[in-house]
Amino acid sequence: MRAFVTVPTTQDIEAKFTYRGRSKTETSLGSGAIRRQFGLKLRAQDPCNLVYAMWRFEPKAELVVSVKSNPSQHTSAECGNRGYENVKPTRYLHVPPMSPGSTHKLRAGMDGEHLQVSADDNLVWEGLVGSLAMSFYGPVGIRSDNVKLEFELRAGQSGDMRPDHQLACKPGSGESE
Repeated sequence: MRAFVTVPTTQDIEAKFTYRGRSKTETSLGSGAIRRQFGLKLRAQDPCNLVYAMWRFEPKAELVVSVKSNPSQHTSAECGNRGYENVKPTRYLHVPPMSPGSTHKLRAGMDGEHLQVSADDNLVWEGLVGSLAMSFYGPVGIRSDNVKLEFELRAGQSGDMRPDHQLACKPGSGESE
């Protein structure tokens, strides 16, 4: 599942979710790996240029922050799974393992290059995403792979809209990441 917020927001997003287990069908990532994960998107200019904060449930419980950058590409068909770079944190704590029926909260907030990610109200990842991530601009959103979830999403409302702002994707475009 992929989604993004269609109104101007700050680069702050929070999802309270209940993990319902594995999806009925599994789909491999572009790399061929099968992961069960849920994450938040920041600065999501399009499917090729954004920041991810992903809570990976399986095969290993961990929080991974990645910058996906493909400056001359703007559709999934163009960039595929290329352009990912995992970011090393200055602070990292392990995330708890996931079990069906458990409820959790994932929150991410950016102030310039500085990113903080909390899981269940505990700061688990903090660091600088780098200047490359600052070269694109877009809304916040979510992504999941191979899991069933119920969730409530909150994003910081902003009246600040860049003059060149365009939605990262258009509903019904058939694009995927």
